[in-house]
Amino acid sequence: MPDIEKNVFRKIFLDNWDKFLKLYASYCTPYYLEVIQKMLRCGKEEGGYCEYICLHCGRDRRRVAFTCKSNFCLSCAKVYTDNFVSQVSRMLQPGVKYRHIVLTVPDVLRKFFYNNRKSAKILKKFMPCGYKCLEDVVSTALKQMVKIGAIIVVQTNGRSGHFNPHLHVIMTSGGINELTGKWVELKFLPYEIIRKKWQYHLFKMLQEVLPTPEMKSLINELYKKYPNGLVTHVTKGEVPNRCKGLAGYLARYVTSPPIAISRILSYTGSEVTYCYDDHKTKKKEIVTVDVMTFIGRMVQHILPKGFQRVRYYGLIATKTMSKWAEAIKEGLRRIGRVIKGTYEVVAEKTYRERYKDTTGRDPLKCRFCGTIMDLWRVWHPKYGLIYDESEKLKAGHYETTVDREDTTKGRDRHSLRPSAEGIPLPLRPLWG
Repeated sequence: MPDIEKNVFRKIFLDNWDKFLKLYASYCTPYYLEVIQKMLRCGKEEGGYCEYICLHCGRDRRRVAFTCKSNFCLSCAKVYTDNFVSQVSRMLQPGVKYRHIVLTVPDVLRKFFYNNRKSAKILKKFMPCGYKCLEDVVSTALKQMVKIGAIIVVQTNGRSGHFNPHLHVIMTSGGINELTGKWVELKFLPYEIIRKKWQYHLFKMLQEVLPTPEMKSLINELYKKYPNGLVTHVTKGEVPNRCKGLAGYLARYVTSPPIAISRILSYTGSEVTYCYDDHKTKKKEIVTVDVMTFIGRMVQHILPKGFQRVRYYGLIATKTMSKWAEAIKEGLRRIGRVIKGTYEVVAEKTYRERYKDTTGRDPLKCRFCGTIMDLWRVWHPKYGLIYDESEKLKAGHYETTVDREDTTKGRDRHSLRPSAEGIPLPLRPLWG
């Protein structure tokens, strides 16, 4: 794919962001400006960098530009997803079965989420509301009060790019009865109960957050319109047993940016054409919109500053899990569930590891002598030069062999040679 295609999302914003702000001044805030600027500077030296040089031969140098690590940046989407998988893998209990559930919001209520999206007034209550609902569902199905575990992720974008708030949930298929201290397995998830419970908890939450006559009237109408409860989605079959598969399974749904680069078919300068798989028709739909509409559909999904779109509840919360871990294991043994060790913990990858995986080459290996290069300086656009090894040398933080001539008898002595900075350096790393 040509570079212009890879960078088409960034190009759309470069060409039109200033024009967009003049039309929609509500987005002209420090936070939105920061998010967009980070995305535009992602992978460029003007956004900050680490510089490495070879301290062995002094001939090679490499600058690694900072990335923004934002879910809004299409270039960082893979990194964001990998970090999510690593994070989730640390929170799972071996032997426990999990279920994937999607909790949706009726069309008529989405405007309230949209109008309060910048303050997260509703979103902050939305996620715990989903947890309370599912704990209520499991307790009702098991006919006893139990504490479940859940990973909940909020997503505001639908496949078409429109504002469509919903929750993706990975929940334990069972829970702990805190009175008896025993694990209780959920063999069957009653779909009808989920619909009714979700309707009750969602409507109750909205009335508490927005206690207006309009909301009260609307909720009364919706109870009549949906006598069987709201539509929810329960994924058929069990989710993967291994944590890497489980976390990756959830990541496919929830960590992607508002649109994938592969879905942008063309950009003419004034219009953007993109495609998506429609839920209702089950077909691929192709739409063309003016560039301002496209940008609006993207930036409306930038979550408020500091808002955590992934949260852990109940048994998956760290302190609670450590408290009930042995009770869960004992309960699983009683029902014949084999517990094999612990879940695999997926470690987060460094820039160097990602580069190796992609290209098969080590980005920090000197092209001339093959030695691993060392960090020389770090520059940040806001804080300036925050690490500089050359300044340490000039300040005399390291002794040369000339200074230590009388104290190096019986030890290997470093020869001196000019570095890329014109500063005498030893033939091996200064701290080696």
